[in-house]
This record gives sequence, structure tokens and C-alpha cells, in this order.
Amino acid sequence: MSIQGVQLFIQDDHVVMDNGILQVTISKPEGIVTGVSYQGIDNLLEIRNHESDRGYWDLVWSEEGTGGTTGTSYVIKGSKFKVMVENEEQVEISFTRDWSSSLEGKHVPLNIDTRFVMLRGSSGFYSYAIYEHLKEWPGFNLPQTRIVFKLRKDKFRYMAVADNRQRRMPLPDDRSPRRSSPLAYPEAVLIVHPVESEFKGEVDDKYQYSCENKDLHVHGWICNDPPVGWWQITPSNEFRSGGPMKQNLTSHVGPINLAMFLSAHYVGEEMVPKFQRGEPWKKVFGPVFVYVNTLIDNSDPLWLWEDAKQETKAQVQCWPYNFLASDDFPKSEQRGCVSGRLRVSDRYVSNEHISVNGAYVGLAPPGDVGSWQTESKGYQFWTKTDENGYFLINDVRAGDYNLYAWVPGYIGDYKNDTIITITSGCDIDMGELVYEPPRDGATLWEIGIPDRTAAEFYVPDPDPKYINKLYVNHPEKYRQYGLWERYSDLYPNGDLVYTVGVSDYRTDWFFAQVTRKKDDGKYEGTTWQIKFNLDNINQTGTYKLRVALATAYVAELQVRINNPKANPPLFTTGVIGHDNTITRHGIHGLYGLYSIDVKGTLLMEGENTIFLTQPMCSSALQGLMYDYIRLEAPPS
Repeated sequence: MSIQGVQLFIQDDHVVMDNGILQVTISKPEGIVTGVSYQGIDNLLEIRNHESDRGYWDLVWSEEGTGGTTGTSYVIKGSKFKVMVENEEQVEISFTRDWSSSLEGKHVPLNIDTRFVMLRGSSGFYSYAIYEHLKEWPGFNLPQTRIVFKLRKDKFRYMAVADNRQRRMPLPDDRSPRRSSPLAYPEAVLIVHPVESEFKGEVDDKYQYSCENKDLHVHGWICNDPPVGWWQITPSNEFRSGGPMKQNLTSHVGPINLAMFLSAHYVGEEMVPKFQRGEPWKKVFGPVFVYVNTLIDNSDPLWLWEDAKQETKAQVQCWPYNFLASDDFPKSEQRGCVSGRLRVSDRYVSNEHISVNGAYVGLAPPGDVGSWQTESKGYQFWTKTDENGYFLINDVRAGDYNLYAWVPGYIGDYKNDTIITITSGCDIDMGELVYEPPRDGATLWEIGIPDRTAAEFYVPDPDPKYINKLYVNHPEKYRQYGLWERYSDLYPNGDLVYTVGVSDYRTDWFFAQVTRKKDDGKYEGTTWQIKFNLDNINQTGTYKLRVALATAYVAELQVRINNPKANPPLFTTGVIGHDNTITRHGIHGLYGLYSIDVKGTLLMEGENTIFLTQPMCSSALQGLMYDYIRLEAPPS
């Protein structure tokens, strides 16, 4: 490791940050990273790309009043350059782009300040940005913002997202029309004539490498010759939208390395922040740390991944960073903390309050129960309870929050109605909090595990024509392409029938209720059946059917009891969901819980049948996933 001080070289059209370990070249005043030199490699970024297409911040925006999750893509380019800090210990530089009324309709109405920071002795660099919308400016929507790095395809061939999600990757050339065949949507291709034969017959799709925020701390690429790793480290999720379960893209064929801050993936338009005229807003995205490493001896190049994980732990320990020059990023002493204990009260499980281990507890902007799932304008701070239900949320930015929680093993969402105001240095003890999950009566039967995903249900093997080798014999088999088509293969003539007490949800409950493809190439809706026996019926009582959905995409759930043709159905969700989870190989999107009254007069002694119909059928990719289903007896 060099002990050279940090130097900043300013030229007419670019600047270079150099600490003797690596050199980072950035265009001036645009703020595009055009080069990263390390370990004798003159540039780790793709030298075949134009300088403006190597390392950059970008966003997608649309004008106020427009809908959807798309818009105008914009690579953020500054018009002013400024040195914020320059000494031997640290360099911080700023590239700003200011908005004025002359740009209305042409550019997103935001002031944007992108920053880059280099420290002495650090094998990497930091980047963050400050977005600001003034109240007198026009409204707009912001479906996406991120940082993109495009690495050299001749160097970086091995990608790592997690311990069990890493592999040698195809080349971007393999996705070209002459080397691949298109599949159901543009992101997915079947590689048929690859540059290297080992990839022949594989599916490539960037969504197969998505990751939940709670697990998305480090990912990147390895170059074998010379041994060099490029890693994007995110030490905090406070600036990401959607809470711990929100899924984001990571790295994918390119080789491309992303830092996603805001996206509608796996959620839909509900996730898109919409700003109105008269609504001031400012948010700091990042910092994230770009870490580069090399081997200190001739050991296995996969050591670079292990080292990157250790570096991630070190960066987490340093959060919130105390060296940033912007007053918009508060230091630790300017933040507050919240602690308490969460327990569960369910008298049908225990007469005592239940201590919960591993419950998710978080602070998010004030809203409705579960609103954190689609919250995208403010900051969120999450932790997990210990084995006795105690929690501590440190380093919370000043502001107003609600405290939210959800507990694996129990349905529903917890929200504390108190507005929690965080001030500099505050230490708030919430005391003992008790979550009473929805419950009317004793459990008669249940299907699945209430964990907000469909992962415990039956995920089939993919069609052998559509394999990603990484996910063969992998616990996340649901990430294989085309699994929606397997339903028609497994149920060619009739839909799924599940018999309580006989069937096993791990093998007999298909992970997604999708449409069925007919012989004419069109699709039809499906009706699943749950058969169960009741010995004694409380004719005057009301039973409760709890249906927790893990995701939905332009789908409808109709519920009928003992009469598959009842019109209207006992219950319908109406058309719900834009999560697109089935397409994008997720096992959940937005969580939703439905509680349905079932009068005793609808039930019979002996065998009963619940009919679950999903009638929407204009495409193969419509449908829903269940998290958990339970029938409760009337209250006693």
C-alpha cells in the first residue's frame, strides 16, 4: 500500500485524482469517469467505449402528470467544476448542474451535485450526489437513478454477487443478434453462437442477478490476468427506496457494475416518486465506495471476493463517514438513535407475549401501515431484533419518522402511530412494543410459511432449452428463465388441486399461479382448488380466510367457496399489481394481505373446496404468487 499523499491534477478538460495506489480520471466539467488506472492496467474501464460511456451517474425522468415507469434517460453532466477539499489526506471534487426555467421541458427540474472523494492509502474512491428540487419549480417523476460503470470486456470475465451467486460470464458480443436468439422480452436472450463454446445454449438475463437491499452490500468483477477485482460497496441502505426487501439490479454482462438507488423494478409505478410544483425536496444518494484490489501473492483469484467482503465490513464500521465535505450529509454526532423491544401477542399461539428473533424493525417517513414498501422520497433505517426482541437503530438522520416492523412467521405489518422526531444526538427508547398480528380464531389449516415470499413452494426444473448453469442445483432455482411455461407442462389438462392433510406445499403447490397456454397460442386463466374437511360447522359463526400474496402482476384473485361458478365471487381483489416478478425471476414483489369473512352457512360438514381463480389472461407473464394461506375458526 502506498503512503503517498493524495494529489489532484487539473487539466483543461479533465481532472485526475491520484493517491499512488490508483488514478481516477474524470471529465471536466461533466463529471464522467473516463479512466481508472491500477496495477499497471492503464484503464479498468472499457477503452472501446466513448469516454462519455464508461462511468457515470444517470437518471430517468418524466414530466408531471405522466404515468408509468419509463421516461427520458439522462446521463448527468455537470456544467461547473469545483474543488471542495484538497490536501494530502483527501481530495473531494464537485460537478454541478443547475436548473433554470429556460430548461423547462428539456431537462429534469433538479439541481444536481455529483461528488468524488479519494483518501490517502485507500484502494478505491467514493461517489455521492445531492439532488435538489425547489418548490417553485415544475413537478416531475423520477423512476430511476443510479451509477453505471462499464468495465473492460477483455479483462473482467468473472462476476460475483454473493457467495453462492458467482460465475464466469458470457461476453457482451454473445448477446448480439447474430450470436443469440430473442426470448420473451429484450433483457433475456438465448446464446446460440457464442464466442466461446462453453456458453452455447445458455440464457442470459440481467434480472437473474437481482438482489434484495438487505443483502446488497458488495458485488463486482474479477480479472484473472493480472489478478484485479472491481467492487461496488454500499455500506448503508438509508438512501435506497423501498426498504430491506426491495430488489435491485447488481452486475451483469457487459461487464457492467451498477449502484442502484431508485428503481421501479419488482414494484411498478407505485415505487416512482412523483413531485409536484410547490414541493421542495433534497436527498443525498450515497456515498458508495468503488474498491479495487489485487493479490498479494499467487493465491486463488477468488480471494479477491473474500477480501472485498472484509473491506465491506470495514466500510460499514466507518458509516456514517466523517470526511465528506457536504453539510447535507450529517456526521454521526448529528444523528440520533432509537431502541426498544418488539414482542408478539397471539393468544392462539401463547398466553404470554412472544419474543421474536430476527424481526425487521425500521424507521421510514410517516405513512400508512406497510407504506415503507413503496416509499421513495425520504430515508429509511432498518435493523433486526435479537433473540429477545431487542433492537437498536443507530445513526438516524434528523427528521420525522414512523416505526414499522414485520415478523417472519407472522402475517401482516406493524406500525407504531407515534411520530418519532429525530434530533441531533438524541437517544430515544421506545420501550416494549407489542405487535398483534391479524387473528380472529384458531388455525384450522394453513399453507406455506408467512415470510413474504413464495420460496417455500414448488419451483420446477426449467425447460432444458433455457438454462443458466449457475442456478442448476441452486437454492434460488426460481431465478431460471421461463418457469411460467412449466405450469402448463405439469398441469396440461386441469389446474392444481391441493388437499389439506394430504398434499405438501413444498411439492404440490406451484410457486406462481400463472396463465395456461392453449393450443392456439392464446392464454386462459386458472382456478386452483383447496380441499379440506370440517367435522363440525358453526353455522352462526364467521370463519376467516387469510390470504397473503407475495406478488401480483396485472392479476386478479377471485375467491369462491364450494361453488366454482358463484357470481359474484365471495371476494375479489380487483385487478392488482405491476410487480413483474414472474418475468424478472423474483420470488416476491409487494406484499399484500387479504382477510376474507366466510360465513358458516357457506361451509359443509365433510369435504369443502375453496376455488382461487386468476382470470386475467392476455399474456404468459400475468399472475400472482402466494406467501401464505390460513383458515381460522370463528372467534372463541
